[in-house]
Amino acid sequence: MHPDALNDAIERAAEAILAARYVVALTGAGMSVESGIPPFRGPGGLWTRHGEPPMNGYQRFLADPAKAWRERLNPQGPMRELWETLQAAKPNPGHHALVRLEELGVLRCLITQNIDNLHREAGSRSVAEIHGNVLLVRCVECVARFAREEIPVAELPPRCPHCSGLLKSDTVSFGEPIPPDVLAQCFEASEQCDCMLVAGTSATVYPAAQFPLDVRERGGQLIEVNLYESELTPYCTISLRGSSATLLPELVSRVGARRAS
Repeated sequence: MHPDALNDAIERAAEAILAARYVVALTGAGMSVESGIPPFRGPGGLWTRHGEPPMNGYQRFLADPAKAWRERLNPQGPMRELWETLQAAKPNPGHHALVRLEELGVLRCLITQNIDNLHREAGSRSVAEIHGNVLLVRCVECVARFAREEIPVAELPPRCPHCSGLLKSDTVSFGEPIPPDVLAQCFEASEQCDCMLVAGTSATVYPAAQFPLDVRERGGQLIEVNLYESELTPYCTISLRGSSATLLPELVSRVGARRAS
């Protein structure tokens, strides 16, 4: 993207964000990659190198939850690699820019497809983790969530202290429904949204892929921040081609400057 065209697009994006009534961000793996976390698919992806996990992961968990917990507590192979990478990762400037946009009172909700907890670590507060959070444990019955260290694992599988339901990792397995509470939060935010900022994702995995399309169908603004064109690009009103770790801080800086003037 030519520097002049990019500068103009950032200006228009800042104007659109400030003119909006309800701004929502949707983030994906591209933001995690810029914090050193490999994607699951594509070049260098975890599943590209090791093969995709079973598509019936949730059903396998329900069939033998104790085994699933033993594997979680002592990860091997690609899961060990992923866990070690997640533990070492830190929020990048893109994560911090979205925190600042929330602090300005502009960003109302952040929907993320990432499981790495980096948005929360950076300081984002209104976060809907549609695929779960790797640091949390969730009850499959009442959907209560707990920090992993809060849950005793002397006896497997652990049970929910509220309802005695099975506990599993909060991350959503293949074959597992999106937890109803977070799904309702996402739909509520996207239904109110008149400007969606889509960063680091091609938005092809449903149900998250539907949110920007719904916003656009209602006539809302759709701002894309991505290194590459995506399937979403034709629907976007503004596309910022480049790194989210670079472009989001610049965009939010201009939003802040305009609010202050």
